Amino acid sequence: MRMRHPSSVVLLAFLLTLTTVAACRESGATALVAAQSPAEPTVPLPNKDGSFKFGVLGDFGTGDKSQYELADQMAKLHQRFKYELVVLVGDNLYGSERPQDFANKFELPYKPLLDAGVKFYASLGNHDAREQRAYKLFNMDGKLYYTFNPKPNVRLFALESTYPTPEQIQWVETELKASTSDWKIVFFHHPLYSSGDRHGSDLRLREALEPLFLKYNVSVVLTGHDHFYERVKPQKGIVYFVVGSGGQLRKGNIDRDSGITAKGFDTDLAFMAAEIAGDEMHFNVISRVGQTVDSGVLTRRKITP
Repeated sequence: MRMRHPSSVVLLAFLLTLTTVAACRESGATALVAAQSPAEPTVPLPNKDGSFKFGVLGDFGTGDKSQYELADQMAKLHQRFKYELVVLVGDNLYGSERPQDFANKFELPYKPLLDAGVKFYASLGNHDAREQRAYKLFNMDGKLYYTFNPKPNVRLFALESTYPTPEQIQWVETELKASTSDWKIVFFHHPLYSSGDRHGSDLRLREALEPLFLKYNVSVVLTGHDHFYERVKPQKGIVYFVVGSGGQLRKGNIDRDSGITAKGFDTDLAFMAAEIAGDEMHFNVISRVGQTVDSGVLTRRKITP
């Protein structure tokens, strides 16, 4: 077989590279291929019968095309991984909040999930009107902060972190102390730990809440506010996630020198899917184009009284 001249091979490779780059630019996906290739193999979700399966979404209500594209990925996942609810970590609607805005920014993009019976449980962000607590599909039952048991061994606590009043902090302690669930998971908007250049860690909120989380055996904290995805290195045994990439995105905003990032993704939108079975929580973080950008398994905290 005759070999091509080396210069011809080099020219062909160069032309193919130009074609690929041009296609990425045209689709708005420049640099996403490299950025979304996971460094480690994806840890599959067990998808066990009877386990607690849920999603996490934050900073999403824009009504833009990209929000709808990520919502489509959420619906595709649900076809094979039947998560029962989605926790919303705030900034549920950007801009006006008329009835048509609730339709365009929430009801329409997530219609396949709503039609399938998936429930959304909201917490409020700084861009959200407090009247959202009365919106039926957010399942807040008129409350700014609340708690519920989706499974006997799991309790979720939704907080209102824009105005953390003394009454709310007292309520948090009372509810955490009273809960005997193995898994205690808290979700709200402003992160106690974040590598965001724009916002970063909320130190005053951390001072108020972290001692309670440590004392009463919280295992996982889910937040948003910074418009990217970040899994923070465990802090005193607690795992913190920032999932503020559901519709808004602040590209390149993760400070890689913060020293607290276990995994970060700030080049495209993403949501998180998780599954609790026994003492383990598996999680996958999936981007707007369907790639898994982070995954892993964590074990719940166990403290001895």
